Amino acid sequence: MARLCEGRVAIVTGAGRGIGREYALMLAEHGAKVVVNDLGGARDGNGADIGPAAEVVAEIKAMGGEAVANGADVSDWEASKAMIDQAVSTFGKLDVLINNAGILRDRMLVNMTEAEWDAVIKVHLKGAFAPAHHAAAYWRDLNKATGESVNGRIINTSSVSGIYGNIGQTNYGAAKMGIAGFSIIASRELRRYGVTVNCIAPGALTRLTEDLGPPVTDERREAMSPRWIAPIAVWLASEESAEVSGRMFEASGQTLAIAEGWHRGPTVKPVSDPTVLGPIVKDMVARARKNAGMDGQDLD
Repeated sequence: MARLCEGRVAIVTGAGRGIGREYALMLAEHGAKVVVNDLGGARDGNGADIGPAAEVVAEIKAMGGEAVANGADVSDWEASKAMIDQAVSTFGKLDVLINNAGILRDRMLVNMTEAEWDAVIKVHLKGAFAPAHHAAAYWRDLNKATGESVNGRIINTSSVSGIYGNIGQTNYGAAKMGIAGFSIIASRELRRYGVTVNCIAPGALTRLTEDLGPPVTDERREAMSPRWIAPIAVWLASEESAEVSGRMFEASGQTLAIAEGWHRGPTVKPVSDPTVLGPIVKDMVARARKNAGMDGQDLD
């Protein structure tokens, strides 16, 4: 089997369980050296335990790969910097950053507390920004020193809850839509150094999601296994993906698709009098494509 990431060095956050674990294992299978990051907290973000990250490291070493555990809180600015430094000091360089760590604190908007909002935004949005900032600074300096493309990769994690919307997840969805915008802009900023930035909106049953939908049958567990997400992440981490940046990939055991972002729809000339806008706006809305639902199809 061809090994797509031979000799590359990757950081995967939230890699102790679920989707992140599958990323780390498949990256190692394809020749990457992996920093396995996981705070080891509960699904709501409370607590810490290096155990899950260490277990994945042990799995990688048992298969003949190279890996090291990291227990940083990715939303901590200095800890994120230390994580980037750990990859470079341990393996000599950094090629790939996969921002996957996340938590859930679902609540209807009218019942959501400030703490529930802040915690989710911090882990998902700042937890993508902080590691990406420090990785980008490392690649910028490397590019300046060598004058060559660094062939770096940032792969962020969004969600269909964010790009399409899911009731009870205004905090999570806002963070995930924010990550989508972050990825598009970062891809434009970092291309000068030879860094691509893409995003994956995964559909999988993990400890965060398996109690949120229909009953978990064997058929559904297979169709929504986290292992289906790893192939696109590993390909995006490879040197083969150099021409692909600023894209959002939906991935699950049921589909692999590119989710297309906002496009300007029906347009009219500006109107100065709001009293005449009624029929104009209603006509624009009637001609506009409907928002998509969680399945990516237009809502009725």
